[in-house]
Amino acid sequence: MEWGGIISGLAAAAAVAIGIPLALRSRKKTAAGNVKRFFQHLGEIGVKASLVEKDAMQEKVGISRGSGQRAEGVIKIDGRNIDYINVISVTSQYGVRYFLDYLVTSPSLSVEKKKKTKMVMKKSSAILGRVADVEWKGDDYLSQTLNFDYRLKDKLLQTELKELKDSISIFPEQKYEYARVRTTYLLPSPDLFEAIDIIAKYVKSGW
Repeated sequence: MEWGGIISGLAAAAAVAIGIPLALRSRKKTAAGNVKRFFQHLGEIGVKASLVEKDAMQEKVGISRGSGQRAEGVIKIDGRNIDYINVISVTSQYGVRYFLDYLVTSPSLSVEKKKKTKMVMKKSSAILGRVADVEWKGDDYLSQTLNFDYRLKDKLLQTELKELKDSISIFPEQKYEYARVRTTYLLPSPDLFEAIDIIAKYVKSGW
């Protein structure tokens, strides 16, 4: 092997050895910043909240080994239907993405099997159209209940729904007796937070 090839190989190995720790430190810093930023934003929109200590049980809700998901911080919500908010990082070959899991207690989940439910956005036109309507699909009972709440629909349509990207999904977590209302990581407007709290009300009241 030529010296040039050996040196190139050593340089690549060194870059990996240095790059991985730097990437991990960068991820940790970004995650901590996202938790802090979101917590401060909740106060700015009038939501009473407090940070939960590390290793809380809520960190485990919806997180499975090998999924690339990690709980970065849990925030407790007071006086609302939403109980906790978990800031989640998801690592893949494309990098790290962040999500919010709004956690809602639902004791009935321990005895009744529920289905994932998702909000579908309908645009006014196929290309560059605004979101003109929303529809819920999935669990029969929950999707029908949400579709019939026109106040919820109005709240959602008043927000910038395009920022949600992956929409809103509701996951039943029977093991923990929680439901997760997941959105992309973003700082919600008062209307969007109120809309998610309305969803939480229906989850808590019997779903």
